[in-house]
Amino acid sequence: MAKLKGVCIGAGYFSQFHFEAWKRTDTVDIVGVCDSVKERAEDIVKNYGFKKAYTNVEEMFLKEKPDFVDIVTPPESHLELCKLAVTHNIHIICQKPLAPTLEEAKEIGSLISNSDVRMMVHENFRFQPWHRELKKLLDTQVIGSKLHTINLRMRMGDGWQTDAYMNRQPYFREMERLLIYETGIHFIDVFRYLGGEITEVYAKLRTLNTNIKGEDFAWVNFDFANGGLGFLDANRYNENTSEDPRLTFGTVLVEGDRGSLRLYDDGKITIQLLGKEEQEHKYSFKKQNFAGDCVFATQQHFVSNLIAGTPFETDVASYIPNILVLEKIYESSAKKMPLKV
Repeated sequence: MAKLKGVCIGAGYFSQFHFEAWKRTDTVDIVGVCDSVKERAEDIVKNYGFKKAYTNVEEMFLKEKPDFVDIVTPPESHLELCKLAVTHNIHIICQKPLAPTLEEAKEIGSLISNSDVRMMVHENFRFQPWHRELKKLLDTQVIGSKLHTINLRMRMGDGWQTDAYMNRQPYFREMERLLIYETGIHFIDVFRYLGGEITEVYAKLRTLNTNIKGEDFAWVNFDFANGGLGFLDANRYNENTSEDPRLTFGTVLVEGDRGSLRLYDDGKITIQLLGKEEQEHKYSFKKQNFAGDCVFATQQHFVSNLIAGTPFETDVASYIPNILVLEKIYESSAKKMPLKV
């Protein structure tokens, strides 16, 4: 079978994980990389053995005629790039957040639904191996048929310094919305993936580091449609004792009517049935690329379902509820009250 021809737009910090994963994907040939800075695109092409560097997206589309495009640019650019891809009938995988506003996200959704183009949001946290494993255990009702609570606790420890984020993603410092918009959107998707649809939120957001603009602290209560409750306790300011906080990005406690599941910072998962001792649950994962190789898993999901013509887990229509929950979190914090979603 001939390989799919792919092109990539954007060569910023996180794109390195995309490129490394594409390099390992046997069914894909990356024929073009586009970035506004020509030297960056050229370096990527040289370092990863891709075909050609571009600074103009439409020129790349016209010359390469790719099967799909991987959009790894800031969310403010996504709508126009999606419009261009649809014009050229090119399938899309696009980094999160899908768009800077719910209105733009819905516009992208309408654009895709009225075209023959297929699109998946590159939401990789649900593809982290520990979250996949927790989902399997929940689906097989290891801790019962009734979900009680999901607690997710994150302490990154990379945001307390006066020069916080300068070494990796300095634009974080100027973002009016930070923790929920940039990182919390991942967790919203994880909560929906594990617990089902969210019907209500109650949020308290704060900025602990006065050298940045956006929030770096969040307490968020979630109500699930199935009667369960969720709680996100996250900040990028305080530290934890983990050897690598960026492996799992946090710990998770899931409680049901027959017991509990625990995810630890090192990726270990345990099961504790009611009246029994905690037991480790054996499964395997790789410490490579990003967070358990979840970028590779995400892109494999995109490619395999694109080839098969089967649904993406995070197609645009399925993903827009994440943006709605995100907006309600900010509104809830501002109004200091719980809000229905």
